[in-house]
Amino acid sequence: MSEIQEQLTLNPGMAVEISQRRRMWAAFRRNKTAMVGGIMAVIIVLVAIFAPLLSPYDPLEQDSLTRLTGSTAENWLGTDDFGRDVLSRIVWGSRVSLVIGFFSVLMGMIVGTGMGMVAGYYGGKIETMIMRAVDVLMCFPDLILAIAVTAVLGANLANLIITIAIVMTPRFARLAHGQLLKMKESEYVVAAQAIGAKVPRIIVRHIFPNIFGDLLVAGTLWVGVAIRLEANLAFIGLGVQPPTPTWGNMIREGVDVLINAPGISIFSGLSILITILAFNTLGDGIRDMIDPRLRGE
Repeated sequence: MSEIQEQLTLNPGMAVEISQRRRMWAAFRRNKTAMVGGIMAVIIVLVAIFAPLLSPYDPLEQDSLTRLTGSTAENWLGTDDFGRDVLSRIVWGSRVSLVIGFFSVLMGMIVGTGMGMVAGYYGGKIETMIMRAVDVLMCFPDLILAIAVTAVLGANLANLIITIAIVMTPRFARLAHGQLLKMKESEYVVAAQAIGAKVPRIIVRHIFPNIFGDLLVAGTLWVGVAIRLEANLAFIGLGVQPPTPTWGNMIREGVDVLINAPGISIFSGLSILITILAFNTLGDGIRDMIDPRLRGE
């Protein structure tokens, strides 16, 4: 008997866990669109990580003799108004977009989930105060709220992450609040309260693991929203400032030379489109994977 078989014999729970993981992975694989989206998302992340190796040129290097060239053997996607290689700037721009997308959503998830869970568990005046503040923030369109916060904090990478995190926080707060209200009166929560478990333990050990799947799916979908919002801010001049390459400010720079070099805006816009599509389809696949009803169980 192999070592793995011996462990499964001694610990039947391990076999159940492995079987469940296999069913989840099988459910994900059945969703071909999600598989494609997952592969695309992995490729995009790898491009951002290995940008120094994949970029053919320095994204900040200027060459006045090769301004606004089309696709050539040296510059596959052409050059911009300063003679900078468009492909190199798109590759490096993926770093900024993904860093802002990931960390702003992560920060919004942490803060928003904490707010929603505290409001839902305690109820009363605490719930009213927190959820009314959430409602006020959600009254504003995402871009308007982001513009207002950016005007106060300023436009740089760290402030953009904070800005978009503020926009994401009410979404997670509403989601966590609604999910907690469903589970607040469940048997395992009541049992934990009956044996004297403290509130932080109940929330962290008993409630949070049961809503984490929904938060993960939402977070994956909202990474695309954060990337789009960063591009919107960059387009109106409130994103990471030039010469740092981002997809949003590349679209803005390309508008001025749209007739002579349309590829600058087109390829940058396609990068945003493909990235958002990849994370949206990946989020759908994760939802199918973690939801027993969608797995057919």
